[in-house]
Amino acid sequence: MTSAITARDLRLAFVARREVALLDVREERAFARGHPLFASQILPDRIEVESPVRLPRKATLIVVYDDGEGRAQAAYDRLAALGYSNVHVLARGLTGWREEGFELFEDVNSYSKAFGELVEARRHTPSLSAGEVHALLESRADVAILDARRFDEYQTMSIPSATSVPGAELVLHAQTLAPDAKTTIVVNCAGRTRSIIGAQSLINAGIPNPVVALRNGTIGWRLAGQSLETGQARRAPAVSTEAVQVARHRARAVSYRAGVLRVRSRDLADLRALDERALYCFDVRSPEEYAAGHPRGFRHAPGGQLVQEIDVFAPVRGARVVLHDDIGARADMTASWLAQMGWDVYVHDGPFEGSVDPDADTALPPRPTAGRYRRPYEGIDHAEDAMRAYLEWEYGLVDQLSRDGTHGFFVI
Repeated sequence: MTSAITARDLRLAFVARREVALLDVREERAFARGHPLFASQILPDRIEVESPVRLPRKATLIVVYDDGEGRAQAAYDRLAALGYSNVHVLARGLTGWREEGFELFEDVNSYSKAFGELVEARRHTPSLSAGEVHALLESRADVAILDARRFDEYQTMSIPSATSVPGAELVLHAQTLAPDAKTTIVVNCAGRTRSIIGAQSLINAGIPNPVVALRNGTIGWRLAGQSLETGQARRAPAVSTEAVQVARHRARAVSYRAGVLRVRSRDLADLRALDERALYCFDVRSPEEYAAGHPRGFRHAPGGQLVQEIDVFAPVRGARVVLHDDIGARADMTASWLAQMGWDVYVHDGPFEGSVDPDADTALPPRPTAGRYRRPYEGIDHAEDAMRAYLEWEYGLVDQLSRDGTHGFFVI
């Protein structure tokens, strides 16, 4: 017999900080039109493929819902058949959530984007408009543009002269790319979140340069009528041993301020043996480093993307998260943000005393394109009204977080 949970009891589970995975089993396009803050999207026919890595503990409280499409029961049955023992259907689905007057958040990766807006509001992260940055470039001012997105996104379109430095790599590479403390560092992404988090990462780490975010990213650049480059391949050069040490020291100080815990290999084995909470283990290094060999049982999740897409990588809110990075700076900076987002997060410290897996193919099989929500910040052919509407939505997220009241975020 199907077990149901009310919207009020589900919200209480989040407020009480219970371990819970809230799964929206509609297509991504429907999910992006509105969902509870901590919901994560998955289709019923993807459950067998994705649940072993996305839902690692069989006793986790799992709640599935739809909006009357009839998918929730199928998802419930599949999870139960796989041995998940604490699965519930949200009573009356999304309708029940609405009827209680609870908030619905649009788009995808909503709570990381809302967190980014909260960071800017609390820390007053400095930014420059597209026109201001364009004027600096035109005047040949002393500026370094660092693109905090994935390398493939950077190659699709980038700000003129920008270098690809994915988010978690910024503290590691910034001083090599801008060795003169007078050089202004501009961090950009496609929209807002990774620009804000990237710029604030450098500020938090005490980089001596002036640091700003490119306000509204490549969306703002396009709306200003300015040209983007395509197909670029500028990447940060290798860093010296001294630069690694400086970055590690800076990043560790930030993670300490955020309350990040540290574990060694023997501690990790004990954590894995505990069964009262789910555990995620992520290797936050570059794809190339991960492919060359990584600790067994660690999935690849580049640090900047892990912060941006934590709802995808780790749907179980209240789980523990362990990060690995042999250099250290990337794991510490990533962990500092996850801690502020309410996660119990640990950095694996010291040499790894276990088996190293040479097989890098731990990624989930790609999802089908049918039903996918096309982000207004990807590609170069979106209408201006769609891009403007997206930015207006982001600007309203701080107020929506306040109305929702379940996030538990803090900002150092």
